[in-house]
Amino acid sequence: MLNEAVSHYHDLLNDSDLATASQQMLDAELERSKLIFGGRRLSPYLRPHFVTANDWQMIKGVCEDIFGALQKVKDAAIADDSILDELGVSEVERELVKIDPGYSHVSPTSRLDSFLAGGEYSYVELNGESPAGIAFADSATAIFRSLPIMKRFGERYSVEGFEGSSKMLDVLLDCFEEFLGRRPERAPRIAIVDLDDLPTIKEFELFRDFFEQNGFPSIICSPSQLEFSNDRLTCDGDPIDIIYKRLLVNEYLPIMHEHSALLDAYRAGAVCMVNSFRGKLVHKKAIFAILTNERYRHLFTSQETAAIEKHIPWTRVFCEEATENRGNRIDLVDWTRANAHKLVLKPNDDYGGHGIYIGWNSTETEWDAAISTALEDGDYLVQERVKTAKEMFPMVVDDSGNWEMTEQLVDLDPLLFMGKVGAAFTRLSSTELANVSSGGGMVPTFILHD
Repeated sequence: MLNEAVSHYHDLLNDSDLATASQQMLDAELERSKLIFGGRRLSPYLRPHFVTANDWQMIKGVCEDIFGALQKVKDAAIADDSILDELGVSEVERELVKIDPGYSHVSPTSRLDSFLAGGEYSYVELNGESPAGIAFADSATAIFRSLPIMKRFGERYSVEGFEGSSKMLDVLLDCFEEFLGRRPERAPRIAIVDLDDLPTIKEFELFRDFFEQNGFPSIICSPSQLEFSNDRLTCDGDPIDIIYKRLLVNEYLPIMHEHSALLDAYRAGAVCMVNSFRGKLVHKKAIFAILTNERYRHLFTSQETAAIEKHIPWTRVFCEEATENRGNRIDLVDWTRANAHKLVLKPNDDYGGHGIYIGWNSTETEWDAAISTALEDGDYLVQERVKTAKEMFPMVVDDSGNWEMTEQLVDLDPLLFMGKVGAAFTRLSSTELANVSSGGGMVPTFILHD
């Protein structure tokens, strides 16, 4: 059914009037809805990504099994410094993750990046610290619903979109209630906190407007604007109850002492911060090295272990050591050098595709250099290749609105709220990296029903 539906959608684009009307509406609505990232269209495609209802049910179950395992890693890491070592948590990060945020969930909002390809479903990364894209995806979903071509497509096929902003608000309020130990007596004020002048500011504005429309006063601010005194965190004099933290720990550490109000208020238990610094534990890419290492199998249930073995790629912290791969003892560095065709080297704690070396796209000399760089850096992972998904998408290729069919890498990103899947969007790219910050784009995900 999926192939037939996609083929039908592409056939509809042969109606030039329908395609042009849809493209013009898409451009106008992207601008109106602030779906612009770094000055370019965030969604330069005329088709959303479709997933069948059966596949979606499978995806939800697997995501929630995996996240149950992640919560157990958090519990074990708080009690066992050796797991913190394996994760690559630095001394200053250890101080941060050991501060009790006032609620139990390790990562109340998170995103699992995955590929659904030919009956196989695999994860490549977890964003457990500050996942972006929720509000952007909601706006994109609303835009695509209204396109003339989607309305025509809906005459034959039933589709269901997602909405995540209300779930994000519920997460903030649920964490705040657990933080207080009671229901709040008034609507809390929410501060969306990140550095100044980032391309994600448009999404912050979408969230601020949504929170305000639902009765919760909200502001956007940077750490430099925060002040902490008399047990209250404020921004320009306005008291803050909840921090919706979009600020990454790596970006806060260099300015933490200069702009310490955020940390001081958090440490004092004067503000509820979501996600907390504790989310760093599962945001480290080495979390997959914990999940797939036989040394930690005792942490998980049989159902979680089965999900890990089937859907998480074999991963190790890259160093000079002997380890196990599929039941065989290996020297990790020598084995990595000999198996470039199925491996990727990636930094443990970076984003946007920075510092990634793809073995199957590298010459022998390039791969040797990548291995040297990774060993010298000391905080890299080696990970086995997963089967990636690729599809043809109608992509707008210039400012005049011309489009053409292009093959795209299809990175499906389920969004979890308190460990439960509640929404999704899809990132597309013409390269091996699907990061929006490295030039990729996104489309809404729609569930295709019989």
